Amino acid sequence: MAAPMELRCWGGDWGLPSVHPESLIVMAYAKFSGAPLAVNTISSSWKAPKGHIPVLISEDKVISQPAKILNFLRKQVLHGKFYKMSAILIDISVIFFLVLIQLHTFWIEAENYCSVTKPWFASRIAFPLSLYLPGKMSREAMNRILLTKGGPPLYSLTEVEAQIYRDAKECLNLLSKRLGTSQFFFGDVPTTLDAFVFGFLAPIYKVCFPRVQLQEHLKQLPNLCRFCDDILSCYFRLSVSGHSPAGQDTADANLQKLTQLVNKESNLIEKMDDNLRKSPQHPPRKLTTLKLAAGGEESSPFNRLSP
Repeated sequence: MAAPMELRCWGGDWGLPSVHPESLIVMAYAKFSGAPLAVNTISSSWKAPKGHIPVLISEDKVISQPAKILNFLRKQVLHGKFYKMSAILIDISVIFFLVLIQLHTFWIEAENYCSVTKPWFASRIAFPLSLYLPGKMSREAMNRILLTKGGPPLYSLTEVEAQIYRDAKECLNLLSKRLGTSQFFFGDVPTTLDAFVFGFLAPIYKVCFPRVQLQEHLKQLPNLCRFCDDILSCYFRLSVSGHSPAGQDTADANLQKLTQLVNKESNLIEKMDDNLRKSPQHPPRKLTTLKLAAGGEESSPFNRLSP
């Protein structure tokens, strides 16, 4: 059995184990292959984020970028057992469009960025980096989009955005047609392509954005939505509503313990009442009348205390 490895990644929300596509890709691939990963999500600490996220740590090796992490897992963990996962060639053009879709939806669309993306990521980053890093990540996303789509004949950002949305809808339509009624893109066994598509589509599908143009188009393709929901429920034990059965079991156990504690306290109170009723009754003692000293103040040690 392979030695446990640590995956440092962005955390989850909206029923997702991670809202970060690259982190979600690695997590899904690890679930598909059974790789022994200990997942540690980024919190508001000075330790993160430094460098690229996600990061895989295995003994003395530190690996970043999803493609490199998946290649490492394939060599170190799978050993040919899940050969079908690595034998499928990923359609690079599809992944390219999925990257652009995600970057624009999260980091470029102004309403989505200001009301969802920026506050969410800032809450996971320590101050004062939380004031700087989300903006830096947005600028990097903008530069990446303009670098790949900003050449002739598209020069303005408006033209680039319009073309991205046209390409995105066509890409989703092609993915929906390719998936058809199958559970995964190549039958009943998940592949690397399934990990990539799930990682990029699930956040767009699940995160509550104010601008939902692309999200609405995705929800009109029920087989892609079912694809995301099935992976969440089968591999991450998350239902479409985002509740974990394991978490529900914990809540039920805590409720049972609380009920037992309340019952014990009730029994204790009843016993105390019985003891009080059975104890001999003593007449109440008469309280000593306080005498006022000169000046109208009570003659008490407390009066000598300074305010």
